[in-house]
Amino acid sequence: MKVKSLLKNKDVSHKLIILATFFLLVIFFSIMKPSYASYDNIMTILLATCVNGLLALGCSFVIITGGIDISVGTVMTFSCVMSGTAFTVWHFPIWLAILFGFLVGTLCGAINGFAVAKMMLPPFIATMAMQMITKGLSLVVSGIKPVYFTGADGYQNIAIGEFLGIPGFYNAIIILVIAAIVAHILFSRTLIGRYDLAIGSNEEAARLSGIKVNQWKIGIYALCGFFCGVAGLVMSSRLNSAQPQLGPGYELEAIAAAVIGGNSLTGGEGSIVGTLIGALIISSLTNGLRIMAVSTEIQSAIVGLVLALAVFFDQMRRKKG
Repeated sequence: MKVKSLLKNKDVSHKLIILATFFLLVIFFSIMKPSYASYDNIMTILLATCVNGLLALGCSFVIITGGIDISVGTVMTFSCVMSGTAFTVWHFPIWLAILFGFLVGTLCGAINGFAVAKMMLPPFIATMAMQMITKGLSLVVSGIKPVYFTGADGYQNIAIGEFLGIPGFYNAIIILVIAAIVAHILFSRTLIGRYDLAIGSNEEAARLSGIKVNQWKIGIYALCGFFCGVAGLVMSSRLNSAQPQLGPGYELEAIAAAVIGGNSLTGGEGSIVGTLIGALIISSLTNGLRIMAVSTEIQSAIVGLVLALAVFFDQMRRKKG
């Protein structure tokens, strides 16, 4: 009971720290640029968080096992390209094309898990291979051209329709909230979360205790792929098209959000709520730098620096623990 209480207190304190960081960030940019705190800009930040947040939720489950998935961006793109192809070329009903995109994302994740669990490839190498494969396939399948959903009535409303008619409050935000709630329930209330933590804490001990580690790893990577498919739906709905060149680069922000949120790269520790706050921090930081007219190159450098600092403080925190 004492250990559980200590872990819970550490988790709560970390959430409070990153939540305070988020508010300090908002206050700083609001002082520097008053327009930052406007309703329209806040909604813009929330909309920008949706894709990165969904990818970060998927990454969190993988990172907690002690793994990594750098293919999330290109798997997202490939899933929406395949969904668009199913709709425009194979003439699937739009709802079936969307489900097909989810299936493609889940399958890519499962292949990643198989490569890590059964083929014994390091997660970085396995997912880098998937990143290259899905990047190439997206360009081949699409013919290096966007795949448009203009024939699907109301497709754009899936992401940028206004929820309950509230101006600026987009459906994509609700999709992210629902996905976060589902992820939190899976992590905190089901075997997925318990075994996820057990594998990340000590894989050999988990195996000796009777957990089928390889099967669970495949399932966890598949779950990450499913979140990539949902992110692909949100992205393609926002653009009303699947853009095959998009994808590379999204993995950095997703991993950064997960790590800032308290998911340790060494495994065995994580938080879905923290991941969501981490995604908000990344979006708020990027938006604030953009409003202040900071160049894209410097923005990337700052996000990279934030990721490095997050990993450093995580290592220091674990050593103290």
